[in-house]
Amino acid sequence: MSNRIADLTAFLEESPNDPFLKYALTMEYQKLGDKEKALAGFEELISKHAEYVGTYYHFAKFLETQGDKDRALQIYQVGMEVAQRNRNRHAYGELQSAYKLALGLDEDDWDDE
Repeated sequence: MSNRIADLTAFLEESPNDPFLKYALTMEYQKLGDKEKALAGFEELISKHAEYVGTYYHFAKFLETQGDKDRALQIYQVGMEVAQRNRNRHAYGELQSAYKLALGLDEDDWDDE
């Protein structure tokens, strides 16, 4: 186990409901290639910390790399709803761009006549 994972796990023992710590741990698992723990972390984040908007982009990208495009699109959509509800325009724009890209739409493909 990496030192970073050990540190984050220790921090989570002190603050078990901190979504940022859970997110950081999930991202560490993803970086290490532990797909099962990364998936479990993302699932926990969206079920227990649905308003933590940072989860949605990375979870959907993770799903895309796993070949689950349909679920990735669904996660992007939910993330856009959360971002809009929280008035987070930056997150909304990133999620919307990634969603369109996943659909195969590119801004260069738009006809601006």
